[in-house]
Amino acid sequence: MSRPPFPPFTAETAAQKARMAEDAWNGRDPGRVALAYTPDSRWRNRAEFLEGRAGIEAFLARKWARELEYRLIKEVWAFHANRIAVRFAYEWRDDSGQWFRSYGNENWEFDAAGLMQIRIASINDLPIQAEQRLFHWPQGRRPDDHPSLSELGL
Repeated sequence: MSRPPFPPFTAETAAQKARMAEDAWNGRDPGRVALAYTPDSRWRNRAEFLEGRAGIEAFLARKWARELEYRLIKEVWAFHANRIAVRFAYEWRDDSGQWFRSYGNENWEFDAAGLMQIRIASINDLPIQAEQRLFHWPQGRRPDDHPSLSELGL
């Protein structure tokens, strides 16, 4: 199994890889998202450490059961060879109706087949009011004309 584009990355292919990840995560299908990672992929997500697709899939199912109305934007920060650093923000609400904007950074490392073998994520959650939300597109893929993180001043 492979997942183009492949390393070494250029500015264009790093941005394409980040957008593909954003689109998949906005689809909120844990099984589909997990296929972008190597079978033995290692993750650190906040203070949680995961290994393998089954662990990733279970984690994502828990995440999206808790983080309702999830909408994410990713943006490439830097890239080199088989690594990409992205920054992101996503908005979601909990089951009590409290909205959050979560900000973070991810470091990604890919194998030669374009599958992510390492993901290191640092994330902070900011409670916001519903009227402070900036991500209003319908659930799913962010529209191409929606502002980026930089354009939103995030």
